[in-house]
Amino acid sequence: MNTYKMTLIAMLAALAVAGRVALSQFPNIQPVTAIIILTGFWLGPSAGIVMALLTTFVSNMVLGTGVWTIWQIIAWSLIGVGAGVLGKVWKTTPTWILSVYGALSGFFFGMIISLTMRAAGQPFWAYYLAGLPFDINHAVSNSVFILVLSPVLAKLFQRYENQLQVIPKV
Repeated sequence: MNTYKMTLIAMLAALAVAGRVALSQFPNIQPVTAIIILTGFWLGPSAGIVMALLTTFVSNMVLGTGVWTIWQIIAWSLIGVGAGVLGKVWKTTPTWILSVYGALSGFFFGMIISLTMRAAGQPFWAYYLAGLPFDINHAVSNSVFILVLSPVLAKLFQRYENQLQVIPKV
């Protein structure tokens, strides 16, 4: 991973953390998943994992950390890897498909977190069904954030790809 890519990922992680902290008073409405999806899609699966690690670790230092932090990292990493694979296989994916992937990712994230509570001794279905309105918020906000951020961040990612073509490989 070159310095330019690491800097880009760090900047996107800072954007995701700032968005998550700024919107923390609204239940499950935050740009983290959308930014992880866009980063994984444009920069690859490994970038999605790095984004998940950085964003979760730093934002949970502000919002509170616990055993759920590990599962958040796992869920967001899997979402980022999925987006990265989608980007490798189908680079010209329309934004609306990424938006649908974002909605599904909101439900997937909620399922992973609910499964961890099952492992902690909580009844799964009661926990999952009680959290379903939050998962719906997460799914809808992911779709909206992808639709809003995709055109803006696409320019940034295109600049990164152009920069790669200019820099000679050593």
